[in-house]
Amino acid sequence: MLRFCVSALLLTGLLASCTPRTSVVAGVTVTPVLIKVSQAPARGGALTVQGRFLGGPSTGRVIVGADEDGAGGSAIPAASVQSWTDTEIVLGVPQDAPVGGSWLYVEVNGKRSTGLRVSIKP
Repeated sequence: MLRFCVSALLLTGLLASCTPRTSVVAGVTVTPVLIKVSQAPARGGALTVQGRFLGGPSTGRVIVGADEDGAGGSAIPAASVQSWTDTEIVLGVPQDAPVGGSWLYVEVNGKRSTGLRVSIKP
């Protein structure tokens, strides 16, 4: 009986040490990752961006019109954001958005995401 109790305690301790920790470490940030952008919208239409670690409207911004290296582009005004979760952003494309193909990025707390090609129709 004693051998069984000791074995059970050791197994429980071993399993507990393998469980993922749920604590949050202050100051650690994750780079946002873009997965998919909806089909090419026209100016005034809706654009949906899907990804991971997208933050929220108070901590992030969407940049469109950048080149492949992330240079240039302009931020979409906060008023154009229709909804924003950690995995999806829906926004209205402003009338003055650059037409044609470019790259779209999301910045969250100063961290720039991976980029995706986007095309805005006139």
